[in-house]
Amino acid sequence: MPAPTLISLDAMGGDHGPPVVVGGIRDYTRRHGGEGVRFLLHGDEQAIVAELAKHNLTSDICDIRHTATKVASDEKPATAMRRGKGTSLWNAIEAVKSGEAGAVVSAGNTGALMAISKLILRMSAPGLERPAIVASWPTARGVTAVLDVGANIESDAEQLVEFAIMGEAFHTAVHGVEKPTIGLLNVGSEDMKGHEEVREAARILREGGLGLNYHGFVEGDDIAKGTVDVVVTDGFTGNIALKTAEGVARFISTLLREALTSSLQAKIGAAIAMPALKAMGQKIDPSAINGGPLLGLNGIVVKSHGGADAKGFGNAIRIAVDLARSDYMQTVGANLGRLGDVMHAPSTQSESVS
Repeated sequence: MPAPTLISLDAMGGDHGPPVVVGGIRDYTRRHGGEGVRFLLHGDEQAIVAELAKHNLTSDICDIRHTATKVASDEKPATAMRRGKGTSLWNAIEAVKSGEAGAVVSAGNTGALMAISKLILRMSAPGLERPAIVASWPTARGVTAVLDVGANIESDAEQLVEFAIMGEAFHTAVHGVEKPTIGLLNVGSEDMKGHEEVREAARILREGGLGLNYHGFVEGDDIAKGTVDVVVTDGFTGNIALKTAEGVARFISTLLREALTSSLQAKIGAAIAMPALKAMGQKIDPSAINGGPLLGLNGIVVKSHGGADAKGFGNAIRIAVDLARSDYMQTVGANLGRLGDVMHAPSTQSESVS
């Protein structure tokens, strides 16, 4: 019988700490079953034990590593790193570095999570500078992986191609799509559109022999359409797009709720349409897509929204389990090796796209 997949959890991270983290374990086991998965929770043992008892979770699937120290949500990454070992976040990541755990999930401070993860785990290949955060975006065709959504404000052509490689492997591992299509986010679909870096990235993806299923340039409205499976962009653009979409979704939900409760007739209509409205609500529910892996690290790290509920944290756990059980790391490593060959080949040096 194979050894269980062990997921390390920062039980003190996020806005709610142990109640949501332990609730997330219960949500995950209810929806996906707990067989073959164990959890290592780092944090205040007394608080964790109390939550485990509420959810009837036992030591059969949960172990606790006590620490009374945590990284505050507003703590600067440099301060969190200087404090060194001992925080629930640091210890949770260390479990992946040692090989004890296959992945780590935290809802804590994003900057500290990224900085400490990079310090402890290092990047997965020479030349990679920072991890990329990927979001699973609900679309008309299912789910599209969008990266980077906040880790790298500026990205050159090679970094954009690295994002494409990591995004492809992620989408296959988590969403089960073989050879997902990849698009570069741009201001237009024509070859001459966009700045030099995005055009050079397009050339490498087209001509570099990386074996990726490159579609071409996509525009902002193509994300929601699901035109491609993976959308690649820099973190500045990706973060603005993500937060704009989240704001629009909340705005539409508010307008819909107001319209459906504005009169007796509207309420009757809402009652009749309730099954369809629930189905729509589930598709755009942020909890259903919560969990953004930090791609490019020499280990699997998944960031949950700080304000996520138990269902949302449970989904972040699902992503961590899927990645830990996949060949994601090996696929990324092989493709990044091919990219290195392409970037150092004499025929590609100093070329540009007109």
